[in-house]
Amino acid sequence: MEQRPLPRLGRQISVVGLGTWQLGADWGEVSQNDAHAVLAAAVQAGVTFFDTADVYGDGRSEQIIGTFLRDHPGLEVLVATKMGRRVPLDPHLYTLENFRAWTDRSRTNLGVDRLDLVQLHCPPPAVYSSDAVYDALDTLVDEQRVAGYGVSVETCEEALTAISRPGTASVQIILNPFRLKPLEQVLPAAAAAGVGTIARVPLASGLLTGRYSAETRFAENDHRTYNRNGEAFDQGETFSGVDFATGVAAAAAFAELAPAGATPAQTALRWIIQQPGLTSVIPGARNPEQARANAAAAALPPLTDETLDAVRDLYDSRIRAQVHHRW
Repeated sequence: MEQRPLPRLGRQISVVGLGTWQLGADWGEVSQNDAHAVLAAAVQAGVTFFDTADVYGDGRSEQIIGTFLRDHPGLEVLVATKMGRRVPLDPHLYTLENFRAWTDRSRTNLGVDRLDLVQLHCPPPAVYSSDAVYDALDTLVDEQRVAGYGVSVETCEEALTAISRPGTASVQIILNPFRLKPLEQVLPAAAAAGVGTIARVPLASGLLTGRYSAETRFAENDHRTYNRNGEAFDQGETFSGVDFATGVAAAAAFAELAPAGATPAQTALRWIIQQPGLTSVIPGARNPEQARANAAAAALPPLTDETLDAVRDLYDSRIRAQVHHRW
C-alpha cells in the first residue's frame, strides 16, 4: 500500500489506516478475538497506521491494540492515540500535570515506553490558542513520553489554528463526500506547513456504504442511536452532522457514482485518498472482511473528473446547507 509522510515525525504511514473507535465497544459489542482479527486483516492488507483514543471503551481499544502488538512483535505500525475527553471539557484541565497522567495511562494500556503520536481529542476551542498547552506538549516530547503530537478537531478554524504551531505533527478532521469544507483551506495549509492530515469519519458513520434505509435501527449503545442529535458529544461526529433521512437519500445517490468493481464505501475512501494534501484516511471495521475491503480502496484507479464533479454537485444540492457553516 502507498505510504505517505508525516514530515514532522519523520515517519510514513499507510494512506488507508484503521480507526479503532468501534473496537472499544462504542458501536455495539466486539469481542477481543474479533478485534484482533480485524487488526490482523488490516496489517495483512498493508495498513501501517492505527488510530485510537484513551476514551474508546475507557481504554479498551488501546489495550486491545497493545495486546495485539505484543503478540506480533516487529510490526511496523504507527499507533496514534488521543487524550483529553475523559474529563470535563474545561480549558483549565489541559495542563502538563494532567498530560503526564493521561499519557502515562495510554502508555500502560498500549504497553509502550513512548507513544508514537498523541492527539488532543477535540478539546475546547480556547485550548488550540494556548501557549501553555503547546509548551506542555513540547515538554512531553522532551521527556520522551511521546514522539510527537497533533490535534483532532471539530472545525476548520481549529485546524488552521493548530497548523500554525511549529510543533503540530498532524491534524485529524472529518473529511468525506458529505463534508467538503476542509478542502478549501485546511488541506492546503497543512501541506504547505508539513503537517499531516488524517481524515476521520470517512464513511459518515456508515451512511456512505449505502446499506442503510430510513427504517434502519442501531443498538442502544451505538452512538448512531444515542448521539444522533448531539446528545452525548458533538453532533458532527455522528453521520457527519447530516440528518439521517437526508443522509440516507444522499447516500443512495452517491452509491450510483461507484465505478465498476468498487463498492460505495470504497468509492468514498478513494475520493478522500486523492484529495491533494491528504495523508491518511482511517475507516473503522467491525470484521476482517471490512478491513480488507477498506484497504483495497487504496489500489483503485483514481476517480474521474466527471465523478468528482458529481460528488461536488451532490454535496452542494443536498448536504451543504446542513453542515458547511457549522464545521
